[in-house]
Parts: sequence; structure tokens; C-alpha cells
Amino acid sequence: MNDQSPLSVGTPAPNSADEIRAAVIRSFRESACSDKPYAFWVVSEVLPEATARALLDLPFPAPVIDDTEGKRDTHNSTRVFFSAENQAKYPVCAAIAEALQHPETVAAIKDVTGADLDGSSLRIEFAQDRDGFWLEPHTDIGPKRITFLHYLFDVPGAETLGTDYYEDDEANTHAGTSPSAFNQGFVFIPARNTWHGFEKRAITGIRKSVIINYVGQEWRNRQELAFPNDPV
Repeated sequence: MNDQSPLSVGTPAPNSADEIRAAVIRSFRESACSDKPYAFWVVSEVLPEATARALLDLPFPAPVIDDTEGKRDTHNSTRVFFSAENQAKYPVCAAIAEALQHPETVAAIKDVTGADLDGSSLRIEFAQDRDGFWLEPHTDIGPKRITFLHYLFDVPGAETLGTDYYEDDEANTHAGTSPSAFNQGFVFIPARNTWHGFEKRAITGIRKSVIINYVGQEWRNRQELAFPNDPV
């Protein structure tokens, strides 16, 4: 690969894994919690600023997709994960994965949210959504022990591009939209009532985010995991 970006192979991450871990733990300790229509947490300044900005420079192309059909897995071949391969190429991916894998980070997330993360595996997706993107209401129930949507929107109208949440699976029960300032996050424990999605609306530029899950060992696509042989 002839990539000349600041994050080429061998370039140090802007912050160490320890610094990233401290920022993530602080963001959870200082999070705001809501219980309507279900329990969720809003975390702010999730990563050190330099690391959050560095993610914007990752050289992965934003896929051109005619229609998601309301699901991310409609176009699985275009999805990007902080896999072992991408961690080896991009130190910022490795530093973030190491920070989120650390027992202290896992313990803080468990303490704040009550999520059962024991024996789960870390999965980190780098999402880039173009105008026309939408997601139907869904719950994330199944192997996902926790869902952590970290927003990196550095585009006009970013404050309108958060995750939509619902009273049930019908779009006409829309209950709100998560705050989505740069480096904020929306966190919940998947359950039968955790309906969320993204209603189609104008996106100027690329809507970038990091989707973090800790998933059970029944997760089939092991190549997506940051440490497929090392549960937390």
C-alpha cells in the first residue's frame, strides 16, 4: 500500500493505550444516564482529542452504497474492523483496541452500566456513512453484551446525526435522538426494548463513527474481533 497519511505503518499513535484507557474510564465515570425509553448513557470526550482526530485520517475509503436496506450487514464486504490485521497496520487502531481490552476499562464499563462482560470479546467497527444511509429500528439483542456508539462526526449538521431511539419497533414511536457532538458516545445494554436506528436525513460529507461491542463467544465472524482468542 502506498499510503502517505500520518497514520502509515510504523507511525506512533497520537496517545498511548494508557492515556486512551484513562480517557475512556473517565468518560464512563462522568457519564449522564437516562432511563427513558430505556436505560442509556451519554459519554463525552471519550478519547484524547489527538486520538479522536487521528481516526478521521484513517485511509479506509468510505463505501458508496446505493441502499443499506436499513441494515449494516446488507453490505458486509465493505465493513472495516479493528482486526489484528488493521491493528498491525495502524498504531492508533492498536492503541484503542488495547485500551478497550484492558481489565480496568472493562471493570469501569461494568461498574457504570451493570453489563455482563465476563468472557466476552471486543469488536470495534469503523463506520463511514454517506448521504442516503438509514437503519431500521432494531434492538441488538443476541450475542452483543453492550453497544457503544462513538461519534466522530466532523461535518455540517453533526448535532442532528445521532442515533434515533424508539418506544418500540415502529418508526412512528420515535422518542429522541442521542447527542452527537464530536467525541461523544451513546451506550446501552441490548434488551428487548432497546429499539434504535437512524432515520434517513441529509448527511453532508461522511458520517464517521466507531461502533464498539463486547460480544459473546457464540459470535461467528471471529475475523471481526480485536482479539479473537482472548476474551476479556
